[in-house]
Amino acid sequence: MKTVFIDGQEGTTGLQILDHLTKRDDIELMEIPVEKRKDVQTKTTYLNEADLVILCLPDPAAKESVSLIDNPRTKVIDASTAHRISEGWVYGLPERNKTQRDEIRASHRVSNAGCYSTGFILAVYPLIHWGIMPIDYPVTIHAVSGYSGGGKKLIHAYEHEKPSDPDSLSHRPYALGLNHKHVPEMQRWTGLSYPPVFSPAVGNFYKGMLVSIPLVSRLLKKAVSAEDVQDVLANYYENERFVRVMPYGNEDFLENGFLSATTCNGTNRVEFFVFGHKHQILLVARLDNLGKGASGAAVQNMNIMLNIEEGKGLIV
Repeated sequence: MKTVFIDGQEGTTGLQILDHLTKRDDIELMEIPVEKRKDVQTKTTYLNEADLVILCLPDPAAKESVSLIDNPRTKVIDASTAHRISEGWVYGLPERNKTQRDEIRASHRVSNAGCYSTGFILAVYPLIHWGIMPIDYPVTIHAVSGYSGGGKKLIHAYEHEKPSDPDSLSHRPYALGLNHKHVPEMQRWTGLSYPPVFSPAVGNFYKGMLVSIPLVSRLLKKAVSAEDVQDVLANYYENERFVRVMPYGNEDFLENGFLSATTCNGTNRVEFFVFGHKHQILLVARLDNLGKGASGAAVQNMNIMLNIEEGKGLIV
């Protein structure tokens, strides 16, 4: 039986991963005593004795924990942004291309993909791969996430410090300096020449996410319509269990014309929608920011790295 240590299990992502793994009978969880969590010597022992470590920490703490590992056998999944474009680390997004899964399986250092990045990269990479989108395309992204993505402090603000006017928390754009921490991995793992213009927002709901990418057909390398793009994505992800590309023109998944951000909650699934026509195209990814965007992805990567059936313990 493989041993797994979650470093930072008291955080939002850590608690979700813990919930996944406590239900498993093929994994032995190594849980550090509460009073020893900040003891470096004790933590070092756990980090080096585990078959696999999952880091659910702020970036500086994640880097520190990695520096404490000297056992060459220990495998690491980092859920922070600290190593997502670092040399020697494999990007933990198995569906990205045909070799990514094998790279994850062979690696001892895997960096979990960001939640927004998961939707964006899986939407755009196939278009670049098949020569439809030029690498210098002026990409823009508009996205909204549930407030759980901001961690305990933001969760507390929404659930315990709400102002009298509920509309004040309904949709709040942030990272307005256009320097969101997911941008580097978005550019790196799609192969774009320039960073996308990324405008994220927080919605007044706990979890769930929509990532929208508008495209202008005349700026693409090939003459394609919205329906053509849907067909490209459907073929690219045809055999991926955790990726669903919804049929073009089918509005059964809309609620009175609206697209819900929460339908994938509780799953490790990402859904893609393609709207538009011959001249303008809108790609939308929907996922659970705490599922496929964080804890579910970590468990999926863990299964791959430990040679366990990839979907074990996960809901499609």
